[in-house]
Parts: sequence; C-alpha cells; structure tokens
Amino acid sequence: MERAAAKSAKRRVAAEPEPPALPPSPPQTELYTDSGAPRAGLRTLEEAIGAQIRMHRKRLDITGGELAGAAGLSTGMLSKIENGQISPSLATLQSLGRALNQPLSSFFTPFEERRDCSFVKAGAGASIERRGTKVGHHYQLLGHSLGGNDVTIEPYLIRLSEEAKPYPSFQHAGVELIYMLSGKVLYRHAERTYAMEPGDTLFFDAAAPHGPEELTQLPMTYLSVIIYPEQTK
Repeated sequence: MERAAAKSAKRRVAAEPEPPALPPSPPQTELYTDSGAPRAGLRTLEEAIGAQIRMHRKRLDITGGELAGAAGLSTGMLSKIENGQISPSLATLQSLGRALNQPLSSFFTPFEERRDCSFVKAGAGASIERRGTKVGHHYQLLGHSLGGNDVTIEPYLIRLSEEAKPYPSFQHAGVELIYMLSGKVLYRHAERTYAMEPGDTLFFDAAAPHGPEELTQLPMTYLSVIIYPEQTK
C-alpha cells in the first residue's frame, strides 16, 4: 500500500505544470535621469583626463590625427586616451599639454572638483536691486550659481506689493521661466500677452521685451528662474 501511495504522489507531482519562467531583467544601463537629462555618473581618473583632452582639442577645432601628430603619438593611442581606455604616462600628458597649450594640471582639475549645492532657508534669500525695483518689484535671490558650469542660473522670488506698477520692458540674455504663486497678472512677451494665475508657467526667450503689463490682482508673487551662458555675465 505504501508503494501505491508513493506512486500516486509521484503521478500528482508529475502532472503539476512548471511555474512560468520570469522574464529576464533588463540590463542596468540607465544613462538618463527621470528628467531626461544625462546621468552624471562617476568617472575614473582615466576617463576624466580623456574627456578634458577631447574638450581642449575640440575647442581648438583640430582633428585627432592633427593632435596626435603634434604630440608625437599615434592616432590609435590618442583615441584610447580620449576614451579613458588607458592610463597615459606623465610624459605623454606633458606632450599633449604642449600641443594643446594647456598646463598639465588642467587635465586633472575636473576630477577633483567639488560638487556643490546652494541652500537658502525660507525668507533668508538676499534682496537684490534690479530694474523693476524702482516700480515696486521686490527680488529675493534664492540661490547662487555653482562653479564648474557653462551657464549662470539665477532663481528669484519676486513680490509685487499693492503699490507696484507694470513694467513690460525687461530684456536680457538667456531664457527665463516664471511660475505664478499668488495674485494674477497679464504678462507680456514680445507681441503676445498671457493671463497668468497661481500654478501657471511661462518659459521664454528673455531677449524679447517682457514683463507684467497689467497687474490684475495684487499683491502678487512668482518664481523667476533666469538661465544664460556664463560668458554673458
């Protein structure tokens, strides 16, 4: 009887279907953040040096072959250096520095740079005077530009009091984003106006005339973020 029970159990086990195999996990090769911006990632020293050499070469608008010839290297060797595949000797880096007219230290600086941040407590932003100050627009700087970037970013909290006046004539380099927090305004950009209220966003080329044209409901506050190339400062 025990043998019959064992055989019956084996038949039941054999009849039960195998659980479905789980699909293979996707490869972990994320290159972008949730925002769509490239992920910074950690670079090795070789990769950081190679990226600097490539950047300086492109700024001079010369080919890899031209730089390799000037530094006494083969084109293949330069390609491996720029891609961080090998660790170049100091003598090789000195040759590349002379060919690029760059000090040896410039190849190492980005690898050692701090990744900084700016933190401002509520109400503690610096008060800044700008062209709109004379018509009752109060600017509070919410952060400062961080080193190592090719752009300058200026985030402001802007308050318009009951005594504020329209000023649709701002013009400056770069782009600007406005996010309404309170109040209502008819905001002009170039030939068009936009009726803005809390929650609305306007993003525009700041070289065109822009600014509050009709102060519909005061007091009013909005967040303004201005971004422009570093060389225009």
